[in-house]
Amino acid sequence: MINPNDFVITRRRKKYKFAKFANSPLCFELDEWEKTSVDVIEVGAGTGLFSVELAERYPNKQFVAVDVKADRLQKGAYEAAARGLTNIRFLRARADQLADCFIEHSAQTIWLTFPDPFPRKRSSGRRMTHPTFLNIYRTLLVSDGSFILKHDSRDFFLWSLEQLVHEQWLIQELTFDLHDSELASDYKIMTTYEARWTDEGRTTNLVRATPMIQ
Repeated sequence: MINPNDFVITRRRKKYKFAKFANSPLCFELDEWEKTSVDVIEVGAGTGLFSVELAERYPNKQFVAVDVKADRLQKGAYEAAARGLTNIRFLRARADQLADCFIEHSAQTIWLTFPDPFPRKRSSGRRMTHPTFLNIYRTLLVSDGSFILKHDSRDFFLWSLEQLVHEQWLIQELTFDLHDSELASDYKIMTTYEARWTDEGRTTNLVRATPMIQ
């Protein structure tokens, strides 16, 4: 077992959460991870509870929730363990490291749920729908695989749609008010972040796109 005091973090509660991540058999640091194929990847997963809900619905699919913050991911890992799920893992990694984590053209679906919009123009290269990241997602998806983006910022969402079209992705489904749409119920599973403000009347934008064959 790992001692929370081994982590050089000033806030005691965060030390505890990092230790929980390290002690969970469902959680992995990048250097512990072996490159593999997987059915569904959630990028920027936060707590990973969104992926936990999907994993429970689809026990025959393998899920990986990816985020850079271990103290958030551990929450989903312990919830998955409490539910007895064996088809989900939690990986601490950056989006630009995904190609080193998964076998090319193996994923059926990549979810990107409420990433930082980086609203300043000079920060556009850090947005996770920038062409640099879209190319990574393309290399991981099977030929008819789906990239699904959920976001509350209309400006970021519209910018992301422009990038998808420019980079030759086919828009398959699109809504600017997910929870008032007739789209599949899987899309309407709320992330921890989404649940905080939906009751305030804010809407969720969603797009599902597939890569064009090149």
